[in-house]
Amino acid sequence: MPIWSSIPATLIPEGHPLARYAVTGAGLKLRIHPLAAAIAHDQLDRLDGYLAGRAETARYLTGQLAGIPGLEVTTVPDGMIPSWYGLTVTYRPGELGGLPIERFHQALIAEGATEFDRPGSTCPMNQLPLYQHPASLFPGHPHSHRKYQAGDFPVAEHAHAHAHTIKLPVWHREQDLELAEQHVRAAIKISDHHKELQ
Repeated sequence: MPIWSSIPATLIPEGHPLARYAVTGAGLKLRIHPLAAAIAHDQLDRLDGYLAGRAETARYLTGQLAGIPGLEVTTVPDGMIPSWYGLTVTYRPGELGGLPIERFHQALIAEGATEFDRPGSTCPMNQLPLYQHPASLFPGHPHSHRKYQAGDFPVAEHAHAHAHTIKLPVWHREQDLELAEQHVRAAIKISDHHKELQ
């Protein structure tokens, strides 16, 4: 069994049998190093505050972005309480005269709203080889384990596969509200002036 914990993907040769597992970022020893454990232990006391801050920022962002023509905020299913790692919106080009998403996104960046991002570099974790074919890394792994299937996490899978998804981090500090407001203002400006970008 491999003994490394979390090596950079660039250190695994492209043709190596384990290269497809490099993007997981998950350590193969299933443990973290002492410094990371100390930091995590210190942060746990602040977790509730972080989550409350993110929820507040998410309420602001979803409320503001939902009213902007060309953007549709991804709804949270009933009964779910998200941790708000990120917020996704679907770009609707038909509402902005067919303006391509690439042009819309470039305009956001030009306005300084650089945290708007388009998914693609990663995929939902259940689709990664580490979770689809764990036996290659863990030969003793039981074959009876629950294998994740396409459709198990439809919201995440849709956000990744959909060409018109834009994502935004959800900040948790009170002083970050100004950053959230800046991104909302940029989206409003571009939506309002979309004809000039055609």
